[in-house]
Amino acid sequence: MADQKNHHAPMNVDEALSNSEEFILKHKTAIIGFIAGVIIVVCGFLMYKHLYLEPREEKAQIAIFKGQQYFEQDAYEVALNGDSIGYIGFNKIANQFSGTKTANLAKAYAGICYKNLGKYDEAVKALEGFNGDDQMISPAILGATGNCYAELGQLDKASSTLLKAADVADNSTLSPIFLMQAGEILEKQGKYEDAVTAYTKIKDKYFQSYQAMDIDKYIERAKLLKK
Repeated sequence: MADQKNHHAPMNVDEALSNSEEFILKHKTAIIGFIAGVIIVVCGFLMYKHLYLEPREEKAQIAIFKGQQYFEQDAYEVALNGDSIGYIGFNKIANQFSGTKTANLAKAYAGICYKNLGKYDEAVKALEGFNGDDQMISPAILGATGNCYAELGQLDKASSTLLKAADVADNSTLSPIFLMQAGEILEKQGKYEDAVTAYTKIKDKYFQSYQAMDIDKYIERAKLLKK
């Protein structure tokens, strides 16, 4: 019994330290290599961020400034493709400064420009290239994409994208707009039950919105058409 107790006795501190030192000595090369690898990766990332990415971001922000002015003036063609006095256009900004936040924003601007010019295929391609998680911009881009699908006659994609935009936004400013648009498209498709669901969501969840003021008539219309 005594032998059994000694067999299960905990290792003392000196023995544990000795074993640790032995392990470190035995695997010294691998441990040093691992630590060196981590240091190289961290240093590489910091150099990439501070010496490459941040300067490119600054240049991109300077490049896009004039385009934003053209966009606000509804000069969509010039905003897209540039002018003759140094501004290169949203499309080139998105390509030349790829990987930056500004390039990502340029895709969104380009998509809206194409949409306003009636070039819906190009608009969808640009808008789908945008990647973001902002609670206002991202759903707005989704909503614009849904409207482009509607203009192209792709009504299933249009309604599903608008419903997704409403869910992503989840606020009383954008969501009711997208739900109304989705509801009207669903009615055109003869999907009256789905339209009622979209309209009812405005009534129940976004009752403080402007769209909720007369939503009952849309609900009743869709219900009547369903019969």
